[in-house]
Amino acid sequence: MNRRLGILLLVCVALSCGTKKKAAPAAPATRDFPMAEVPVMITEPHERAVWIAQHFWDRFTQPDKLYACDSLLVNGVPNEKLEQQVGLFASILQNLPLQDGMAAMETTYNRLEAFQKAQPKGNVFEKTSALIGRYFYDPNSPVRNEELYLPFVSKMAVSDLVPDSEKGQYAWDTRVCSLNRIGTPAADFRFVDTAGRNRTLYGIKAEWTLLIFGNPDCTACRQLMEDMGASVAISNLINSGRLKVVDVYIDDEIDLWKERRDSYPSAWINGYDPTFTIRTDRIYAVRAVPSLYLLDQDKNVALKDCPAELALQILETL
Repeated sequence: MNRRLGILLLVCVALSCGTKKKAAPAAPATRDFPMAEVPVMITEPHERAVWIAQHFWDRFTQPDKLYACDSLLVNGVPNEKLEQQVGLFASILQNLPLQDGMAAMETTYNRLEAFQKAQPKGNVFEKTSALIGRYFYDPNSPVRNEELYLPFVSKMAVSDLVPDSEKGQYAWDTRVCSLNRIGTPAADFRFVDTAGRNRTLYGIKAEWTLLIFGNPDCTACRQLMEDMGASVAISNLINSGRLKVVDVYIDDEIDLWKERRDSYPSAWINGYDPTFTIRTDRIYAVRAVPSLYLLDQDKNVALKDCPAELALQILETL
């Protein structure tokens, strides 16, 4: 009996081992975004901000370490947390002098590219560059800035990490970002005003010119009119003649514009592009309306296709 019992026990053990379920794979380890830490010897606020901008991605892209990368994680960081950091990065750059911000953006591209080449199985370059494009270049982004995006997208256009099928789009975006750059003379053009007179942009004489490419049926354009009308500071600028507002319709439904032209503020200079030069020759990159440019008295670009909120803030400080 003892021998038979022993055999039965061995059979039971063998069966239990053969039917044992495999352990479920461990969930990918996640981590918080590793923030850059400013050296304690850097105390001046501007220097600290520049240092953060230059080193924002250092700890996230340490080349000797690759964390989990899949549809939900980018080098161990959840997608939504990475997007939050790109938003924070954009805010930091917006508050730096332009040249410092552009230098930080070039450093960012170089850092991402180097990491991708060191860790080719990762998704850091693909995911982070897509988010940077969305925040800095999407026409609906509240922090879009073509000047800051230019150092990044110009490198994307020639990168061996970018598929050849996508390089053409990045090359086009580079050209768009290169139009009417801040500090350069704005492109002149002809338009017809509400009285039927031929005008030119450079024929408008004022200390400041706010150039708007808008549409009478655009909800955001109407909101801009209301916000500007409600600002005492901006109204004073216009009434004093220091600021001229030039709103130009560039689409082809001229009859629609003529029907709605009385909806524009009478203190503005309103008109339309009769030859569609702006649309066809792409002397301005109007990717969404309203598109705003602030020009100085020499028609040099001070603000380029900037969010309306930013333009209003700047105008109220003039």
